[in-house]
Amino acid sequence: MKSATEILKQYWGYDSFRDGQMEIIQSVLHGNDSLALLPTGGGKSVCYQVPAMMMNGVCIVISPLIALMKDQVMQLRKRKINASAIISGMSKREIQNVMDNAHNGFLKFIYISPERLQSELFREQLSHLPISFIAVDEAHCISQWGYDFRPPYLEIANIREVVKDVPILALTATATKEVQDDIADKLKLKNAAIFLQSFARKNLIYVVRKEVDKQNKLVEIIKKVNACSIVYVRNRKLTKIAAQWLQQNGISSEFYHAGLLQKERDNRQENWMKNKVQVMVCTNAFGMGIDKPDVRCVVHLDLPDSPEAYYQEAGRAGRDGKISYVALLWNDDDITNLKSSITNNFPPIDEIKRVYEALMQFFQVAYGSGINQAFDFDFNIFIEKYNLSPFSSFQSLKIAEQQKLIVLTEAVYLPSRAMITASRDVLYKFEVENKKYEPLLKLLLRMYGGIRDNYCTLFESKMATELKTSVDAIKKMLFDLNQMNIIDYSPAKDKPQIILLKPREKSENIELNLVELELLKRKNEKHIQSMIGYVNNNSTCRTIYLLNYFDEKYPMPCGKCDVCIEYKKKHYSAEKLNKV
Repeated sequence: MKSATEILKQYWGYDSFRDGQMEIIQSVLHGNDSLALLPTGGGKSVCYQVPAMMMNGVCIVISPLIALMKDQVMQLRKRKINASAIISGMSKREIQNVMDNAHNGFLKFIYISPERLQSELFREQLSHLPISFIAVDEAHCISQWGYDFRPPYLEIANIREVVKDVPILALTATATKEVQDDIADKLKLKNAAIFLQSFARKNLIYVVRKEVDKQNKLVEIIKKVNACSIVYVRNRKLTKIAAQWLQQNGISSEFYHAGLLQKERDNRQENWMKNKVQVMVCTNAFGMGIDKPDVRCVVHLDLPDSPEAYYQEAGRAGRDGKISYVALLWNDDDITNLKSSITNNFPPIDEIKRVYEALMQFFQVAYGSGINQAFDFDFNIFIEKYNLSPFSSFQSLKIAEQQKLIVLTEAVYLPSRAMITASRDVLYKFEVENKKYEPLLKLLLRMYGGIRDNYCTLFESKMATELKTSVDAIKKMLFDLNQMNIIDYSPAKDKPQIILLKPREKSENIELNLVELELLKRKNEKHIQSMIGYVNNNSTCRTIYLLNYFDEKYPMPCGKCDVCIEYKKKHYSAEKLNKV
């Protein structure tokens, strides 16, 4: 069997591991439950991908973001490693195809969301798979004390009732000691080996500025750095405004948020990745899973909700280890808005129930039904139809998710997929009896090798060109073939989905956990107060302040942040005066 270093070289092209990675890999190989905390950009994925390539069976990777799963699968396949993801929007037959491939030894990785574990059928199928170990990415999501709590993560521990004696590796980049203990408890880790890398990013220079005119200060910073940058703002409208302001000042920039069409998002991300665009102005929808090493500057034009979120976003700078800048621009209005969000993030109970009732009507779900059903969801159409407040409705849906009534997935593009399901004999007979479909079926077999055995991504426009017809005509025939059980065809999707976790109840019968809501509200307030403390701080080194928040003691000031520079100026001036 090849060594871990040989696997790393063969598939990833690196000669050696980063600090801490080998110890984590060895723990997994020895069958230990493990908790690994690595700073953003510290190479978490390698810590489970390398041992999975050395072990028999398939590694189950649990991740909260569909886009991140798709990106990881794509990267593995580029390295000639067999991997698949099971995500909402896939047909039952597609999911079964993935499970069959895993059962037959054709896959090394299956990426799933935690919601998938709520399916009894899926858990039953897992029990028959040869599983090497389970990797839980973004493990802080399991803790109510973390900044990004996801209730479905609480279901993960139940997998141990189905898959016995299989180790779990939990990974995260941000976790206080309180959150670390909660992760180990909620995942039921047994005698877990805990690996902590320092949260310090020595190449990052943190700068905080109180500014009335943020836009001109932003231009000044970007022009001074003159390199690849990210600018974070709180809402979609501001992404466009800030990007246009940069463009008017001669700086190449684009804006990005989850409301853009998938094709637009992909094009803008690609242009930025290839340095055709210098600055990406975005909401927090951008950045997760993007490993661009040469980001020299991250600027926040608004205050993040928590130090954890700030640290995650700041950590996208300087992944190549070179000096990079993290600037946060704020004013008194930001503090006011952040404080008011504590109340705004938790709408009245009646409002939450009203939004839930409207949602059930929107999907035409009958009382007592709907459990585990998934629906494509257009938020804008929903709020317009029922004359709802956008912010209050969104927060109500998030609380309904926290209360385990629904799951709201992010928007992600799923291209058209198809597999020929008819046997060769049935297919031949069908073609003879239905000449209208014969050219399309022959084209499918010619264009998409392996379409008899696996789902292939279809390009209806290319097929229309080949057959000299319209895209709509191709889609119509594909739908017909699907109805006649010749193929299994799923058209492209570009919408988020809502999954119902419980049967529809009458609004007056919905019982919300008020104790849990109060806990979440207090946690939210604690994070916001810590963030306000960070920007108001003018005496403690920025690095030390952040590391103290994560319960890490750091021996010396960084000497480079705005607080340290200001201290040096005053100290130097005092020394000079004393000498005079």
